[in-house]
Amino acid sequence: MFRRLFTLFLSLPLLLGLALPCDAAELQLSGVRLDPCGEQDPGNQPDLSRPVGASCYVLTGDVENSSRNSVVDTDVYARILDASGEPVLPNRTRVGSIGDVNPGQSQFALRISVPAGTPGPFEIKNARARGFKAPVRTRVDVDDDDLLPLERGINLDSLPG
Repeated sequence: MFRRLFTLFLSLPLLLGLALPCDAAELQLSGVRLDPCGEQDPGNQPDLSRPVGASCYVLTGDVENSSRNSVVDTDVYARILDASGEPVLPNRTRVGSIGDVNPGQSQFALRISVPAGTPGPFEIKNARARGFKAPVRTRVDVDDDDLLPLERGINLDSLPG
């Protein structure tokens, strides 16, 4: 009996350690702005001859990771409002993922599809980023041919303004 109780007490910290949730890390965003995609941007879908109900925009800014470790699987959250103060993406504050963020300050960019005809200028509120201190999902190496236009890398030099 004593031996079983002793084994249970030794294994309890191990079992509890596996059941604890992964620590999330909050990152600071600054200089966040929303611009139309450039003419050469694959997300702009120039091959389409008629409007499809959405316009391509790029959300850019700076992200600061003040920890000494990389933050992985980082998601960006924000409320984007149109000229009349209505949400551009109703019922949704997660606007996309920026992947891994190394320690220090770096730039980020992600594409957003905005419904066509949404009146600008746009206002961005409550912009923040949250990631994890360890991977939380399986990673797959994918080449650019398998990615949708909004998932492909963004050339910051091609943005207007």
